Amino acid sequence: MLVVPAFAPLLAVAAEEEFDPNDVTPGVEGFVITFLVMAVVLLLVLDMVRRIRRVNYRAEARERLDAEERAAAGIGSGDELGDGAGPTDGAASDTPPSKPE
Repeated sequence: MLVVPAFAPLLAVAAEEEFDPNDVTPGVEGFVITFLVMAVVLLLVLDMVRRIRRVNYRAEARERLDAEERAAAGIGSGDELGDGAGPTDGAASDTPPSKPE
């Protein structure tokens, strides 16, 4: 609480002084720096999207290759549980779900 009384005279003097609005603007340098930060963020987002897309494509290709290997080995359609529950990856089946009555 000792800090507030110590700065009270400075705040009073600062409140009485008038300021020029042109002195408190960012100027050309501020706008250039803001534009550069925006450009860097945009490039980072584009790079992130490219990397995520690459990971998704690799996973898809790996899934297809695994399915082809299972089909060639005669294991089946990928129902590892063997309980006939259907697709386990959330894919929709051809038959509509039964409605409880």
